[in-house]
Amino acid sequence: MTDNADFDSLVPPALPLNRRGFMVTALGAGFALAVQPVMAQTAISTPTDGLLAGEISVPTADGAMPAYRAQPAKGGDFPVILVVQEIFGVHEHIKDICRRLARLGYQAIAPELYARQGDPRQYSAIPDILAKVVSKVPDSQVMRDLDACIAWARNNGGDSARLGITGFCWGGRITWLYAAHNPGVKAGVAWYGRLVGAAGEMTPKHPLDIAGELKAPVLGLYGGLDQGIPLDTVDRMRAALAAAGSQPSQASSIHVYDNAPHAFNADYRTSYRKEEADDGWRRMQLWFTQYGV
Repeated sequence: MTDNADFDSLVPPALPLNRRGFMVTALGAGFALAVQPVMAQTAISTPTDGLLAGEISVPTADGAMPAYRAQPAKGGDFPVILVVQEIFGVHEHIKDICRRLARLGYQAIAPELYARQGDPRQYSAIPDILAKVVSKVPDSQVMRDLDACIAWARNNGGDSARLGITGFCWGGRITWLYAAHNPGVKAGVAWYGRLVGAAGEMTPKHPLDIAGELKAPVLGLYGGLDQGIPLDTVDRMRAALAAAGSQPSQASSIHVYDNAPHAFNADYRTSYRKEEADDGWRRMQLWFTQYGV
């Protein structure tokens, strides 16, 4: 276990709140334009009764980052789960994921990690989101912002000694990277996050590159019919984890749902597969429990 002195060196101190450097200073309501129309008959909506849920401002080195937080309304010292968004930002589905985790006893925090670069929820076409927002977000900034969320949690009822992270699509990739970045993480669950890619200024490394550097075991959940994440890359990641010298890497695991497409947990989209999503959610809970989150 990482002691507090080591962990404190990872996170920035709380700074006076200001809006400098942020294009997005508040979370919107509903779903992103690019995912309309929403499959209302399947979209899950978790109520807030018994929860403390809503928008927060997380201090960072260059301003206040908006985020969504959900936790039980009573008590404290809740284990903390960082919830990392899809490419669509922190819209209603990601907020609902936080509320579901809060009902399990967690403090769940989903930061708007594109807040400096723009609001992906306003674009109606996925290529525009990728070109105008996502491509401009450096991994190093994301790591720092997630560190800042942990600092906020520690001052607001969260127990950072029991820290987990989960993410979806774009956030699945980030989950792997953050598990290699922060030794305070106890476990991660990556839902259909890309494993390989070209190295660039914003994305110098990808999960396959850091497979041997994990500081916490990661459970990867993937779809066998995912056209954006070829199964050969999943096999390469499995092999890299098995060959790694570190215990967290070797303890990591990847489960593939043979008949599931990408985004099979996104209950508001046509890609949703209830059986696989429910099983993935069960596996995630067991994984976090197994590793003390």
